[in-house]
Amino acid sequence: MKTIVVGSLESSDCLITLTPASETTIDIESVVYDAFGDQIRAVIEAVLSRHHLDDVHIRCQDKGALDYAIEARLETAIRRYKEANHGS
Repeated sequence: MKTIVVGSLESSDCLITLTPASETTIDIESVVYDAFGDQIRAVIEAVLSRHHLDDVHIRCQDKGALDYAIEARLETAIRRYKEANHGS
């Protein structure tokens, strides 16, 4: 099973790492975690739910990305993850 990395650590972006796991876990490191950590988690959980994706570890290293950027990075990571690990 492959690990997928999408994004960058540039300002206003985020780096998403998606790894196979025995259960779904989400780790968030953010320069704005105190103010927006719950919102970042909600965006990630909504995208995972939409894709019915379980048993993955998500690491989000956020540098102040807006919701749509986090969502786009995660959508891309999920697409690549499915292609690499499931051939679909």
